[in-house]
Amino acid sequence: MSNSVVKNIGLAAAALVAATGLALPPAQAATAPLAGITRTDLQRHDLGTPGREAVQVRVDIAPGKAFGRHTHPGEEIIYVLAGALEYRIDGRPPVTLKAGDVLFIPAGAVHAARNVGDVTGSELATYIVEKGKPLVALEK
Repeated sequence: MSNSVVKNIGLAAAALVAATGLALPPAQAATAPLAGITRTDLQRHDLGTPGREAVQVRVDIAPGKAFGRHTHPGEEIIYVLAGALEYRIDGRPPVTLKAGDVLFIPAGAVHAARNVGDVTGSELATYIVEKGKPLVALEK
């Protein structure tokens, strides 16, 4: 296939996604409290339950970096996209997850994540949280 055909197919696909309303709002990068960690907000929507919302965030952690102990005002559902990430949830043994692995963190559970691999570790974090509260509360 020529480059112009590939380009036209890509443009047609983009137009179809936009026309059907499936396009996501532009991602917004948020600065994490630690160098080597990037949190990118992907989407946020109200749920059918009053006062609750779903939030999806991509978290990228550089090799050897950690996101310290913190909590969320609701449940967190993690899907590891790349790398090897170690999660520590208070009261549980540490667990190391790789691409394709999942983890459920209960509301209010104190936890931390650390990249134990040699490439950037990435996760898709989906939060089901109380609307209007800060998404992340750092522990001391």
